[in-house]
Amino acid sequence: MIQVPALDSFALLLGLSFFLGLAFEDFFNRGTIKRPGGIRTFPMLALGGGVLYLFDPAHFIPFSVGLLVLGSWLFVYYQRHVCEPDEEGESNVGLVVPVLNVHAYVLGAITLALPHWIAVATTVTAVLLLTGRAQLHDLARRIDIGEIITAGQFLILTGIILPLLPNEPVTTLTKITPRQVWLALVVVCTFSYVSYLAQRYWSAAARGLWMAALGGLYSSTAATVVLARQAKADPALNRQARAGITLATGIMYLRIAAIVAIFNLTLARILAGPLVSLALAGLVICAFQYWWVKSPKDAKTQAVMLPSSSKNPLEIIPAAVFAALFIATSLASSFATSEFGTSGIYALAAIIGVSDIDPFVLNLVQGGTTGVTNSAIAAAILIAASSNNVLKAFYAVSFGGGTTAPSAVALVFLAVAGAATGIAMALGLF
Repeated sequence: MIQVPALDSFALLLGLSFFLGLAFEDFFNRGTIKRPGGIRTFPMLALGGGVLYLFDPAHFIPFSVGLLVLGSWLFVYYQRHVCEPDEEGESNVGLVVPVLNVHAYVLGAITLALPHWIAVATTVTAVLLLTGRAQLHDLARRIDIGEIITAGQFLILTGIILPLLPNEPVTTLTKITPRQVWLALVVVCTFSYVSYLAQRYWSAAARGLWMAALGGLYSSTAATVVLARQAKADPALNRQARAGITLATGIMYLRIAAIVAIFNLTLARILAGPLVSLALAGLVICAFQYWWVKSPKDAKTQAVMLPSSSKNPLEIIPAAVFAALFIATSLASSFATSEFGTSGIYALAAIIGVSDIDPFVLNLVQGGTTGVTNSAIAAAILIAASSNNVLKAFYAVSFGGGTTAPSAVALVFLAVAGAATGIAMALGLF
């Protein structure tokens, strides 16, 4: 017995097929060469595919026969016209036209058999890929082979290595598993990789405060050092550098909040208020430094690149260093907790701030310590971030001299505020 489709499925089928056909005609009918498909053909193909699917939804025999007939006709068409030049004088070897005709036919069955979002998503994706031809080809020409290898490395890290790692502790010294170590590496590399791509391929990211914001997403410490050096070397960049140093630290707080939320929503709720407040304070100070404290020698904009734009965050050596730091931090946290209790974690947080705090934070949010409450972990994270701010204030003065002293003062202020909040949490005041 034929199953009668719902009215909304039938309406969606017609709407999506008309949408696909409209995009097809708008894209291809600008030239003199006529191609099969369009605002009439695609709805008919979709209806035909849907009806043939309904005849035998279990074995798809009529649907498969119809697909074979359509494929045979498209093969004949493609074989006849493949050597003809297109509007640009090149051989018409593209498979877009046959693929879109097949997509229109299959769309009928997809709409009637699968959740509606799948039909919508596949059709919209097909239209975007069709109409974005020029932009996509331009992107392909601008990306070199090294970036493709980088993307491949990222897929290897996430899709091959991560699932193969064991999710059980391999030593009694720490509860952290190899998969948790690698997952932490993947999360941090993802944030850094996004910043890396933005600075490399988005021209606006290399000018003004965009560069500093992306620096905070990549490494606020590296951004502080680079901006301080630039301010000392070029007085025209003083205002931009001072505001950028503060902005990078403000973005750091949001980055920590995002990382914590990925692994521990309960802890993220506890830290949301303090981290967002500190980030807003940093943004307000940044705005004051950039728009209200001006110098007559300030330049409007200048292209500046952070280390992330030339250093791939997915390189093997940085990844191995991060993994080693994560394991060392996990061992140190377990030892400090077992020997000194919660106070040991606070002391370690203050010390760890002079280096990369990401391994420490990720170790805590993934349960690398035993018998430590979420409030104590939140306090330790705030103390570590504050310690790191003190280090960045030292870097700002050391590399920038008096030109970036206001930023150093702002970082110390944020450090004091963060540490005070962490201490209050540790004492159970809120």
